[in-house]
Amino acid sequence: MIACVGAIVLDDARRILLIKRGQAPALGMWSIPGGRVEPGESHDVAVVRELLEETGLVGAVVREVGTVYRDAPSGGTYEIRDFLLTVLAGDLRAGTDADDAAWFTRADLDVLPCSPGLVDALAEWDVLPL
Repeated sequence: MIACVGAIVLDDARRILLIKRGQAPALGMWSIPGGRVEPGESHDVAVVRELLEETGLVGAVVREVGTVYRDAPSGGTYEIRDFLLTVLAGDLRAGTDADDAAWFTRADLDVLPCSPGLVDALAEWDVLPL
């Protein structure tokens, strides 16, 4: 298993923050910010770091919402623990591993090319945007 994290961030209008992936897996698709947990790093620290690196936003963990498993392009399996975060500071911008970053409504998700399983997982965990 390859330990990974994902950051689910909703704004006051309950839009969701997504990044356009700049590398595999799901290159060119929209997904929540996230990535690998580094050696010696907790999941909470990793998800806050990934949010900052990919979006320029400083966040705080509210709670863990669920876990998904995805095949890694180089073999193995990603175990991705997803967390709900709130934004404390920062200006939204696309950072490392992201080609773009923006806020989206539920209707937007119906037409965006999203990473496989993203919308289903958000619905299962009751964290879809409005």
